[in-house]
Amino acid sequence: MDMPITPTVGFIGFGNMGQAIAKGWINAGALEGKNIVATAAHLDKLERNTSAIGAQVAATAQDVVANADIIIVAIKPYQIKQVVGPLADMLADDSKMLISIAAGWTLNTYKELFGDLAERIHIQCTIPNTPMAVGKGVLVTESANTLTSEQTALFEELFSTISLVERVDSDHMGIGMCIAGCAPAFTDMYLEALADAGVKYGLQRQTAYRLAAKMIEGVGALYLATQEHPGAMKDAVCSPGGTTIRGVASLEESAFRGAVIRAVDAIEA
Repeated sequence: MDMPITPTVGFIGFGNMGQAIAKGWINAGALEGKNIVATAAHLDKLERNTSAIGAQVAATAQDVVANADIIIVAIKPYQIKQVVGPLADMLADDSKMLISIAAGWTLNTYKELFGDLAERIHIQCTIPNTPMAVGKGVLVTESANTLTSEQTALFEELFSTISLVERVDSDHMGIGMCIAGCAPAFTDMYLEALADAGVKYGLQRQTAYRLAAKMIEGVGALYLATQEHPGAMKDAVCSPGGTTIRGVASLEESAFRGAVIRAVDAIEA
């Protein structure tokens, strides 16, 4: 069946990640606030967050499903069984699709949750990250799904306005989450450390933050535009006997790359 040109998107849970996605869509002009409905445990906080973007408040998860074409599961993973499980009958509707952004939940785990009704529910599991709020996100997307071709097209159209939609197989959703969803925290630490170094040598802190942040954004954009190997990009900045190679050598002595890999190991362990 045809999907709506302008769908209503419903959020079950409206914490930091849900708000980042909603704000990203509104800022990108992909959706208006009136096309977003959300429910959350704390009504007073929900009302503040939805009113800030012109979205609608739903009293319950059932109300979200009843009023939305796309339902985004944005609650904690351990809450899904209790909150989403009872919605199976309502979700078994060709006019609706379920988008999960919960870590650890894949198509197979939803099939186990929904049982016999799973074959009638259109499900796509993903892992987003917070830069979606400014249209610079990454959406790690499970290759396996039960969306129709029309739903897939709508999914891609919506999320590509605020993110790189990168499909991976089910076994690699976890590591995809580490790199795209957890590593922003590592990058924030790197940004802060660079700014601290700038302040140490006399830069105003906000100037140092802006320089570091724009540099990080630019390096990522350059890679995406050229697909040049990061090692070659690094080499292009390192003149023989120059200043940059001395800094690179110091990072190698401090096992910089090994520290990053160990941080990912700590999450995946």
